[in-house]
Order: sequence, then structure tokens, then C-alpha cells
Amino acid sequence: MPYQPRRVLRSALAAITVTAGVLCAGGCVMRADPVARAGAAAATRAAHTDVLFVGAHPDDEYQSLATFGQWRERDGLSTGVVTITRGEGGGNAVGPEEGAELGMIREGEEREAVGLTGIRNVFHLDKPDFWYTLNAPLAGRVWNRPPQQPTDTLERLVRLIRATTPKTVVTMDPRPFNQHGAHQQAARLAIEAFHLAGEPQAFPEQLTEEKYSTWKPDRLLTQSWGFRGPTGEQCSTQEATDPKSGLPVIGVWSGARSAEHDTTWARVERDAARTYVTQGFGSLPATVDTPPDQLPCEWFTVLADGGTTNTAPEHDQPELLPVYAEFRDWTRKVNMPWLANDAQPTHPESPITTIPEVDGAPSVDGTAGAGEYPGDTLRLTHWEGSECAPADCSAEAHLARHGDDLYVLVHVTDDTKGAALDAQADCKRHWRTDSIEIDLDPQGRSDDTSTTFKAAVFPFTAADSGPCAERDGDNRQGPANTTAPGMTIASTVTEPYTGYTVEAKIPLADLPAAVDPERLTANILVYDSDTQDNTGQSRLAWSPYGSAQADPYVWGTAHLPAYIPSPGQPETPAEIPLEATQSANSPASVAQSRRTGIPLAGGPRR
Repeated sequence: MPYQPRRVLRSALAAITVTAGVLCAGGCVMRADPVARAGAAAATRAAHTDVLFVGAHPDDEYQSLATFGQWRERDGLSTGVVTITRGEGGGNAVGPEEGAELGMIREGEEREAVGLTGIRNVFHLDKPDFWYTLNAPLAGRVWNRPPQQPTDTLERLVRLIRATTPKTVVTMDPRPFNQHGAHQQAARLAIEAFHLAGEPQAFPEQLTEEKYSTWKPDRLLTQSWGFRGPTGEQCSTQEATDPKSGLPVIGVWSGARSAEHDTTWARVERDAARTYVTQGFGSLPATVDTPPDQLPCEWFTVLADGGTTNTAPEHDQPELLPVYAEFRDWTRKVNMPWLANDAQPTHPESPITTIPEVDGAPSVDGTAGAGEYPGDTLRLTHWEGSECAPADCSAEAHLARHGDDLYVLVHVTDDTKGAALDAQADCKRHWRTDSIEIDLDPQGRSDDTSTTFKAAVFPFTAADSGPCAERDGDNRQGPANTTAPGMTIASTVTEPYTGYTVEAKIPLADLPAAVDPERLTANILVYDSDTQDNTGQSRLAWSPYGSAQADPYVWGTAHLPAYIPSPGQPETPAEIPLEATQSANSPASVAQSRRTGIPLAGGPRR
């Protein structure tokens, strides 16, 4: 269906009822008087947006804000933002809030940030954010848990496209490698909704009962954060192609000046980013000192233009791992198989070690006693963040087994202490400060970390309270004393400070399944912070490829010779946090619903 703003406007006018509160969702009847019709027309105008961005969390749009600001100032195009969750499962660099309380704070940050570029409407879908995963289907199952239908999030996105009538839809990159699974899933849903919103057979009750009209946007773009093109003003006119999919790529130069702000859009975007203080972005420099001719473009891959899908040759990859095979199957389902071109990287050989059995149980005291760890020394290398000199951050790990218990000792060289967090109230989100992480996949066949054991140890805490431990992003989350009751930890911290040593005993019975002694995989990670603002700077890992903390495919193999697991250990179903901030509790969301006539959370209009 061609672009038909008049038809959609008439349909919307026939259906919208504006009341003194939130848009009526109970079958109210519009009054046939001029005042009512004028209010309905105003609501329709307030709902429309020329560009609709779809992301998973508050801040997912921030690296495109220079683009959206330019489109508004230069071309008169308005942008709206759809955020599927409020980031309840993310970190908090400025306080102890988490869950729904954190989600409300992050909504406020997002609205303030996008407001700097003239964006007024942010639609939250009230879906739960849990932990960092690389698995898109897992995110989809969590967002659409029973009693909701498996298509609930997709239905809400289709409704929002029909309600806001954008000409352009922008979303994230759906490809799996080294990408947050929620980002992938948001992109998948946006791509599907882009196509379905114009189809009358898609969610037909939105047409027959809610009185929306079908709507077919013209253009579909995905963010291309990893694309490397030229810098300077010429990047916006450069003809470019995504090297994997073969699709065209367009750039919008961040060095262009804003007449309204009297600075570059790169600086406006930086100001916006710094409002996301819970995510540590407040520590970004207040100025952008890069010369304009060296500032980059923001890049977008063009999946569809003029209402027509762009095509490219398909390059089939053999021997795909399950996550990548599932993605390939999805691309075929949506008739865009080229998106899966070279999606699975060539993984380097993962490290291998043998965990020796020791006759006597090591003393868990934060030191390596004689004969306690006779096996390999596992060297940890740079994985993510800033490169650091050995005196700043370097580490080695040792493993041993006694009976049914695994022993881990990690020695870290570090020149500056990070923040010491409260051992009782804030022993969580360990990546914010100095800590170590122990990852174990008991059977070496996990596609995501919901079937793994991931424990973190803070070597020091506030008020000299010693170490503390927690689990996060795995089969069971929370303080170790309740999620891994048999785990024992100790640490020694040098004085004057040059680093620390952490030691832990982990009963193999605490793992979510019986250990396969030939297939157990593991990773040991170190998070290094040299500041007091609850932000990390450098990360090390034994197996440092990709998203080393969240990708069991890249973890190293750790053989357990002669180990026989206890019989009858059941597989433990994953417990995933489902707390989500509700739009009904957000004054900003309620006010927006009144103004635009779009129900809260993209829900149905009755």
C-alpha cells in the first residue's frame, strides 16, 4: 500500500476518544461536536511521528541522537522512540535502586536525553529487562511469558506503527555475535512489525475493533555501530556497503553544526549521553575535543527503501552453532536471508586445562598454600575496555578439585582500588568495580547462560567488611549465601595496595546440572576499576573472545579426570527476574498517553 497520510488521518479521527484522563480504553463513544473533533485531531497530530526508533533499553538510541536531531532541524522530521523495557536489569552507578525503581529512574534519564534533540514521545512497552544475554529467543520468551501470547510484543509494535504512521523505522542490528540478545530481539520484532503493519491479515482486530488503519512505512534502517567508514563531512555522501550482508549503508555526519545548540551534533549527543548517569555515562568527558574533520558518521544499513526490501546474494554458512542456525532460520522466515551472511564468526580455539584432584582440601584463606594448586597457571589476558599495563591490571588463576568441590584461586595485580561497595546492600552488579567472576557450564552444551553457574566475588567492600559474593546472569541470581549456599570465599588485599587474591570453594552440587567431567567449560574474568564512580575501565579473561562473560560457546574446556558426579542430580530450571516498571505508575507516560491518544504500553484501544 502506498504512503497514504490522509486515509490514516481520517481513520484515526474516526476512532480516537480523548477524555480528561488517559485515552479511554473501555469502548467510550466520541461526541459528535466540534470541540471533541478538534481534540481528536490534535491527538492524532501528537501521535504522528516521521521516524520511529525501536530499541530494547533506555540509552539504546543515544548513538543515533545526532542523526535524529539533524533530521528534525534540517529536514523537519519528527522522531519517536519505542523502548521495550526500562532496563530494570542493568547496573546502577549512582545508587542502590534496581528493578522497577531503577526502571523509573532510567525512563526519566531517557526522556531528558532524547529531549535535547527535540524528541517528545517515548513509548515503553513494560516488558521485563533481566540480565545480559546474547540469546534473542530467550529475550523473546521472557518478554512474552504466559499468560501473554507469544506475539504480544510484536502485536504492540505493529499497533504503534499503525498509530504513529512513521515513514521511516530505525532499529538495532539483529545479528547475534557479541550483541545483547535484547538488542537482537528488538531488531527482529521491529523488522517483522515494519512488514506486518501494512498487512490487513496481521492482528486484524486492531483494524476491526480498534479502528486503526494499515500502515506501510517506506524505509527500514538498522544501526551499524561496528561499520567503519571515512570520517569528516564526506562520510555523509560516501557510497558504502555492509561487508557481510551486501546491503547499502548510509551515514549521517556527527560533526555537522546545530543552529539551535550552536555546537556540533556530536557535542549535543554527548550532552544527551551524560544524562544516563545510572549507566555510568556521566563520567564521559563533558566536551568533544575531536576536530570536526575527524568526527565520524553514524551509520545505518538500509534494509528497505521506497517500501521495497533491498536484496543481496545469500552466502550460506555450513556447520552453524545452534544460536546462529536459529538466526539463519529467522532471516529466511522474514525473507531476508542475506542478513545471516557470515553471521557466525570464526571462533578461535578455546583454551583447555585439566583440573587436578588434590588429596587434601585447600584452605579457603585467600592464599595459595604449598601443594594446594598443582595444576596449570591460567593466564588472563585483555578482553574488553581499556588496555592496561601489567602493573595496572594483570591476573592468573588456579583450579583444583577435592571430592565434589571445585577450588578457584585468582591473583590480581592492580595499581588503584575501585569503589568499595556496601557488602549488605550493594553486593551486586559486580562489573562496576574491582571483582572477579567464575563461569561454569556443567555439561558444556549451553546456548546461553540460563543453564550455567556464574559467581562473582568482590575482594573488598565498604567499612572493611571483607569480600562478598553474588550470582548474576545465570541459572539463579542473588547473594551467594542463598543462591550458592555451599560456596565459601576469602580474599587477601595487599597494603600498600598492589592487588588482591580471591579464593573460592564451589560445591559442584550447586551447579544447575550434573557435571560432565569431559565437557565442563569455564571462564575466569577480572573486572578492573580505577575510579570511585562505580564504572569499570578494563576487563581480563582466560578465554577472552567476544562477549566472554555471556557466550558459553567461547569458554575454555576444563577436564576433571577421575571425577564421578553424584547420581541423581537434577537439572535446575532457570529463575529469571521478571519485575518490570509499569507505565501506569509513570506520570510522564500517563501524560504522554493523554496528549497523544495512544494507550499505555502500546496496549489495545477500545
